[in-house]
Amino acid sequence: MTVKAVPYDVPIIGYGTKNINTLRLWQCEALREFDFNLFNNQQYIEAVSARNKAEDISRVLYPNDTAEAGKILRLRQQYFFSSASMRDIIKKHKSKFGSDFSEFAKYNVAQLNDTHPTISIPEFIRILIDEEHIDFWNALTIAKEFFGYKNHTILAEALEKWNIRLIERLFPRILQIAYQIDDALMNELRQRGYGEGAIWNFRIITDDQMRMANLAIFVGRAVNGVAALHTELLKTTELNNWYKLYPNKFQNKTNGITPRRWLRLCNSELSQFITDLLGSEDWVKKIELLKGLEKYKDDDVVLEKLMKIKHKKKVQLAAYIKQEEGIDVDPDSFFDIQIKRLHEYKRQLLNALYILDLYYRIKENPNLDIPKTTFIFGAKAFPGYKRAKGIVKFINEIARLIDSNEEVSKKIKVVFVHNYRVSYAQKLFPGSDLSKQISTAGKEASGTGNMKFMLNATPTFGTYDGANIEIAQESGEENNYIFGLRVEDIEKIKHSYDPKWYYKENPSIKRVVDTLINDTLDDGKTGYFEDLYNALLEERDQYYLLADFDSFKETQEKVFDDYKDKKKWAQKCFANLYSSGAFSSDRTIKQYADEIWNIKPVAIK
Repeated sequence: MTVKAVPYDVPIIGYGTKNINTLRLWQCEALREFDFNLFNNQQYIEAVSARNKAEDISRVLYPNDTAEAGKILRLRQQYFFSSASMRDIIKKHKSKFGSDFSEFAKYNVAQLNDTHPTISIPEFIRILIDEEHIDFWNALTIAKEFFGYKNHTILAEALEKWNIRLIERLFPRILQIAYQIDDALMNELRQRGYGEGAIWNFRIITDDQMRMANLAIFVGRAVNGVAALHTELLKTTELNNWYKLYPNKFQNKTNGITPRRWLRLCNSELSQFITDLLGSEDWVKKIELLKGLEKYKDDDVVLEKLMKIKHKKKVQLAAYIKQEEGIDVDPDSFFDIQIKRLHEYKRQLLNALYILDLYYRIKENPNLDIPKTTFIFGAKAFPGYKRAKGIVKFINEIARLIDSNEEVSKKIKVVFVHNYRVSYAQKLFPGSDLSKQISTAGKEASGTGNMKFMLNATPTFGTYDGANIEIAQESGEENNYIFGLRVEDIEKIKHSYDPKWYYKENPSIKRVVDTLINDTLDDGKTGYFEDLYNALLEERDQYYLLADFDSFKETQEKVFDDYKDKKKWAQKCFANLYSSGAFSSDRTIKQYADEIWNIKPVAIK
């Protein structure tokens, strides 16, 4: 296929500045969109087939790739966007410097966001060799200064490995370049004294795979994780062989969020409150100034006003849920929110099992002393992720079960919002009472939803994982709720862990897990949840839901108990707000600019 990459520039307008940057997006178009001869021959579908095939490449990102057709489309997408971007960067460079690439990396840098765009490396080198007539070794040297690699997760599915057969079929020249890069790496390792057995773990090309992470690490000028624990795990376990080879490449760049969108735009009431207390709006650009609010931490008037604002945002969220879902929620209830990508390691299922246990306990004791609570979920999953869809259905069946019981529904409610997206998130983060961040320890690289909740004065209920650790360090563990196994705990038990022991020994666990295979939720007709049952008991519960169940339950009870003391709860909320300065994307981007991209500030006249 030969296609056109058509650029569409989206203006990115700065806050309180005259600068306007552009985000360049690409649309794939056919060279010849309509075949008039085929149309005249009444072959109407064939007449536009070239256009449809081209537009499929940029129509929907991340297609379902459980079958080969999806894998081909996904690989084409990665190549299309990468190639268009590399050509664009080179074209702009040549417009200023001609064919002189000696200082290319001084003026250009590409940050690889996980392994998805890593095909950019051999494509960049291919363009330099085949179109700019630069020899391979010079092209590789330029690439090693041009690319940086950010690792977003240690999950194997994100460390892409492409089938050699597919790459050879679609992009044979790219494969040739990849073999040359692999040979360069192997020669370097042999010169450093590595044996052939050790070398295999570093290989970019194996018998049947191209390992994209290995390619990115070898060529990248830097390799960074996105939270302190995540980076440490990369260095000590997941990428330890690479860390020993290139210790100076590895860095940490804890993620950040923009206070302009996630506070100033989406929570005008809280923003005005902050501005009034600090005396100016400078905090919008310098979020670290929020620390100046700490002097009001014991001020009853300030704390009361904060909680009134939070309640107002809950009223607004309730109205939005009514508009979008047709569901009534009580804004006077406690809003317990878990919103994030749906994945087994993020453990929405653990939250659901807890809620089901709570349902049974309220049935047994309608006077159970807990605040009226609304549990809100929002999530999307990869289209081919069948188990994730099972979890979504399970949560919605629990919601239906609760609604059908008059006594229980007076105490708790479950809402799974549809089409979770940025505009929905801008209502959910400000309207929260509790931020659920319950990933299996060591699996969440960072998270940024946890930061958005924190910025909107919400305590974190979470595992000691990702940026939760740094959030707790900044605002104090006493102002958040850390529960469950830690990385070192999992390391100790991972070979002996038996989820069936918890199932047999804990009646609460057995009762809720059994709902996955009895007629409680689906009348025993579909067997829809049997896969989830097997994941917990037959596949050894690899995300340790049952091991953390009791700790989750005890910690949730502590939340409910603390919430009764309104001043104490307000102080927890306020502490999270004034301690959130470390999590600005301004800080993160400056660290990238200073420590990876080596961008030197230029005075503008």
